[in-house]
Amino acid sequence: MNHRASNIGKIPMIAAALAALAVTAPAITLDRCVEMALEFSPDLQSAAARVQSARAMVQQAESARYPQLSLSAGYSRTDNPPQAFFMSLNQRQASMMGDFNNPEDTDNTRLSAGARWLLYDGGRRENGLRAAHRGREAAQEAWAAARNELVFLVTRSYYGRLQAQAYVAVQRQAVASLEESLRVARERFKAGSAVQTDALNLEVELARAQEDLIRAENGVRLAAVALNTAVGADVVGAEQLPEPDLEPAGPPPAQPAAEAVEQRPELKAARAMTRLREAEYRKARGEYRPAVSAFGSVDWDSEAFSDFEQSYMAGVMASVEVFTGWRRGGTLALARAQREEALANERAARQKLQMDLEQAWLQTTEAWERLNVASKSLASAEEALRITQEQYRQGAADITLLLTAQVGLTAMRTRHVASQYEYRIALSNLARARGVAAAGR
Repeated sequence: MNHRASNIGKIPMIAAALAALAVTAPAITLDRCVEMALEFSPDLQSAAARVQSARAMVQQAESARYPQLSLSAGYSRTDNPPQAFFMSLNQRQASMMGDFNNPEDTDNTRLSAGARWLLYDGGRRENGLRAAHRGREAAQEAWAAARNELVFLVTRSYYGRLQAQAYVAVQRQAVASLEESLRVARERFKAGSAVQTDALNLEVELARAQEDLIRAENGVRLAAVALNTAVGADVVGAEQLPEPDLEPAGPPPAQPAAEAVEQRPELKAARAMTRLREAEYRKARGEYRPAVSAFGSVDWDSEAFSDFEQSYMAGVMASVEVFTGWRRGGTLALARAQREEALANERAARQKLQMDLEQAWLQTTEAWERLNVASKSLASAEEALRITQEQYRQGAADITLLLTAQVGLTAMRTRHVASQYEYRIALSNLARARGVAAAGR
């Protein structure tokens, strides 16, 4: 009983310690979120697995360059006349004195080592290897493209979370300002210098602002879910993010040249696929050429698992397929069509990426200009509310002007917050469109 009471007494201390840890927990930066996303993202893990698969296919294709070696062992017993005779012959024990038509049961143990080496196949081996290498390049570039997109997605979600926090701060400022205006209106009403409808109108506007605050706080929770989804794990808590940074970022970079899309991994992947299809086309053409192989084997035969007799065989074989039921023609036609498709896809990818780059740069410059306009308008709205509040205290302005100034300031603060983070997101999107996988700052 005393032990339980002592544990209960420790609960407030434990809770206080956990609260202190939560308060002192270091804020998670954008770079840290990106690092966690690169570690936990299932999409990136899937792309990495495809890279490993492509590397394994290269290893498979390279195996055709080398001789194929095999070892085998077997035991057999027969009274079949020709087989029994050849078993005895391999064992160097054949005799012309026996009854060939009715041989005794004959045992044979055979150990074999064989080799086969493809010497020439019309370029099918080399083109298969080229196709495997191009497939690996395409998989690697697809991984880089997925990484590039992931960085942008995490950046956008991170700034979306901070933007939601900033909206909460804006709504709290609006609520505090309306509460102060309501206090002044009630004092003026008591003093007989204002009508009761002033206070009632402010109460209505305050209730509306409080509803907006509730929605903004719910938006923070939704933005946190979106950020954790982008990261790929539930690792970002509300208390771990820094306070919203409303300091303006620097101006946008100069307009990138159209050739910048050559660095996009999507275009490199499309180019690798074109080369892959070209190698497959050449491989299909090689099906019409003969194949030449060298082969050889060494065998050891014995009747009693001892005194093995050795023999060997070696040779060269050439073969060519004369008629395959039009299989080769179909394979070649398919490879030709896939090559043309890959060439068209590469051209389309280049055009699409050039448009994406141009659009991203225009969005960045537009966001920068809107940010400058919002910053100037915010200063004007803050000054307008200050003057109107002072005039209302002195009875020189009515409640309509005060409410208009208050609503206008809240709207401008909201627009200013939105323009701040939209510009940062636009910078990250421009980096994505340039293929550099950098978070916008």
